[in-house]
Amino acid sequence: MMDAQSNPLPLYSSPARPLGRKRPHMFTVQPKLSPGDAMHLEDSTVKWWAERTKQSSGSSSNVPVNETLAVDSLLKKINRGDLLVVNSRRRNGLIIFREFYAEFAGPGAAVGGDFDQGCHKIIPLGNLSLIEPDDHADHQKALKIRLQWIRLTQNFTDQPRSADRAQMILDQFKTYFDKSTIDNVPNEAFALMVGVLPQTVRRVRLGLDS
Repeated sequence: MMDAQSNPLPLYSSPARPLGRKRPHMFTVQPKLSPGDAMHLEDSTVKWWAERTKQSSGSSSNVPVNETLAVDSLLKKINRGDLLVVNSRRRNGLIIFREFYAEFAGPGAAVGGDFDQGCHKIIPLGNLSLIEPDDHADHQKALKIRLQWIRLTQNFTDQPRSADRAQMILDQFKTYFDKSTIDNVPNEAFALMVGVLPQTVRRVRLGLDS
């Protein structure tokens, strides 16, 4: 299994936004359930996330608040440039759609800021939890991890055969999420992440293209 924490990349150079709060908030995002978008994650073990959850809970000062965001509200926050971080202690993530491609922001990755302005759709995966970074160091760390998730997906797009790209992105997500979660991700989402047609993803899922 590939690990988004390995092979550090150059830091994204966006300046940190002042948070304006002494104590950052945690936002728990409850998606509106609609066909193709309903995502629920079982307690299957994923090595990297399991290791993260073993870390001391005292290492972060983030505190949960009673604030539930619908997907459309979260999309507005992202498009206005709010910088949030996918909770690294949960099996969760966010598929972010642009006009011609999509990206996956996994645990520890930055969401929003200068990265995602102009996105038009998002799909939460798992029990999505987004946290405001504590300080500039956390901000930069989250940006670095986001770039690592992007690089991970780019490794698949280097494959010349479209069916191979589709198979690799599907296999990668199977290491993070359970079958019911993967089954509810639309073909279009996987296709836009690795530059293939939705029909190609569908054929691979059905075992029609080997």
